[in-house]
Amino acid sequence: MSEMTTEILEQNLGRIVLVRLKGGKSLRGKLKGFDQHLNLVLEETEDNTASDNVRKLGMIIVRGDNVVLISPPPR
Repeated sequence: MSEMTTEILEQNLGRIVLVRLKGGKSLRGKLKGFDQHLNLVLEETEDNTASDNVRKLGMIIVRGDNVVLISPPPR
């Protein structure tokens, strides 16, 4: 993971991020932690894959090799 990626993730700790996963899942949650493999700890997580059926997941760990995209909130 590049220094720039680490810096961006550190700046967004405690903020809501959108995470897209392989297979098309879309998660939204508060970024609580991450490691060099891009494993993520998300809190207050929601599964937004089906916009008409948002599921609350709570605190989860997302394995880094499933992550396609992490989008920080707009500033």
